[in-house]
Amino acid sequence: MTISTIARALIMTCMLVSLSGLAEAADAADAQRQGSEAIKITAKRFEYSPNEIHVKKNVPVVIEFTALDRLHGFVVPQLNIRSNIEPGKITRVTIVFPDAGTYDFHCDIFCGDGHEDMTGKFIVEE
Repeated sequence: MTISTIARALIMTCMLVSLSGLAEAADAADAQRQGSEAIKITAKRFEYSPNEIHVKKNVPVVIEFTALDRLHGFVVPQLNIRSNIEPGKITRVTIVFPDAGTYDFHCDIFCGDGHEDMTGKFIVEE
């Protein structure tokens, strides 16, 4: 490999990383334009924080997850939503709750004894 080949590869990598960051920023800006609400949730072994979130019916909500320790999952069975939450990254999930009520969520990636307690709920109000 020549120095110019390595330099081109580094430049391409930097461009891809930059574009990825721009795409995430654009998604967040688009969600804000649509009148959505952003909610930050951290995930770590055996818990989400916060684990009870109040939201409005039919209002887009952007959940911004951060894993503090390892790979976790996020599942809302009633809405068929699933995502991985990777450490060192912000994972954004946009949800519109169609009906008032309670929507449970949980982690589906086993993290040890106590994993079954890694749950939470969205309380959706009119």
